[in-house]
Amino acid sequence: MKSSKLIFYLLTLLVLVLVFWIGMESLTQPGLEQFEGKYTPISNYRNENNTGPVVRIIAVKALDTDQEWMKAFGDFQPHTKYGRTMVFFFSEEIDQEISLSPTPPYFSSGYIPYVIATYEKGPMGDVKFIDGYPE
Repeated sequence: MKSSKLIFYLLTLLVLVLVFWIGMESLTQPGLEQFEGKYTPISNYRNENNTGPVVRIIAVKALDTDQEWMKAFGDFQPHTKYGRTMVFFFSEEIDQEISLSPTPPYFSSGYIPYVIATYEKGPMGDVKFIDGYPE
């Protein structure tokens, strides 16, 4: 009888520790605050298609040119299966909002020299990260 109570208390303690650990891990995940001070949003585009491929195009002004955070920022953006998400990182020289479209070149060709890097997540989740604008 004493050994069954001991096993019960140990299992209860184990469950409580696991619930606490899972709760802490769930509530302490990094959010967009990890990117604060590294970018300024310029513009974004999302097509109105909710049943087919969703195209998301995001333009940001990069205040920090570290490629690791740019890749992490792209990975953090929403993505839909069979859709496409593109993030264009512009230099600090861009000060105005850019009009985006769903077809290449996605914005006025006059802005292409200001593109530092391009992040693209394709329809099957494949990721491409390119310095500059893709040719």
